[in-house]
Amino acid sequence: MKFRPTLLVFGLALTAAVVTTAQAEGNVAEGKIRAYTCHGCHGIESYRNAFPNYAVPKLGGQNAKYLENALKAYASGERSHPTMFSQASGMTDQARADLAAFLAGEPTQRSGQVVGTPPAATQTCVACHGADGAQTVSDEYPKLAGQYADYIVQALKDYKSGKRKNPVMAGIIGAVEEKDFEAIARFFAQQPGLCTTNVIAKNGKCN
Repeated sequence: MKFRPTLLVFGLALTAAVVTTAQAEGNVAEGKIRAYTCHGCHGIESYRNAFPNYAVPKLGGQNAKYLENALKAYASGERSHPTMFSQASGMTDQARADLAAFLAGEPTQRSGQVVGTPPAATQTCVACHGADGAQTVSDEYPKLAGQYADYIVQALKDYKSGKRKNPVMAGIIGAVEEKDFEAIARFFAQQPGLCTTNVIAKNGKCN
C-alpha cells in the first residue's frame, strides 16, 4: 500500500481541533498539587488498564495543549473512559491548564535522530509527529516517542473500529492496515521521549 505522509495527525489520546479562542495559562505549582490523583495510575511504570488490557499511557513530557484537549474530551464524553470522566468532569479550564503545564515538564532537548530503522508504515506519521515521534508540528498533536507500544496499538485499533472518534484520524486510519500497527507502535515506543508522572514530580522533566 502507498502512504501519504502529509495527511497524518496521529492523535493517540485525542487529536484536537486548533483552538482559536483565548486559553488559560497553566500554573506549574498548582498543577503539581492537582497531579496527586494522576500518580496512582500514570506514575507507575507499566500500570495496566483492566479492560481492555493495555498499559496506562505515559503523560510526562507530553504537549500541554494536547493534554488540555484530551481532558476536555474526557469531561464532555467525547472520549469514553469511566475513570477519566470522573477525574476530568469537574475540572475548570484553569485546572486543566495547570495540570497540563505541570505534566509537560521542562523542555528536554532531543537530537531528532531515530533509534532503529523506521518501518514503511511510519511514513504516515512523521509529517505531524516528526521522524522520532518527539518533534510535533503543533502542541495540539501528541508526542509518540517513548509511549507504551500496546497503548499505541490499542489507540489505533479504537480509531480503526470507530470507538474513538476524531475527524482527522477518521480520514487517516483507513489508509493504515491493522497488520502494520505493531511495527508502528514498537518503533515509536523505542524512541527516547515520554515518561511516567512520578519522574516529572521528582525531576521536573523526563530524563
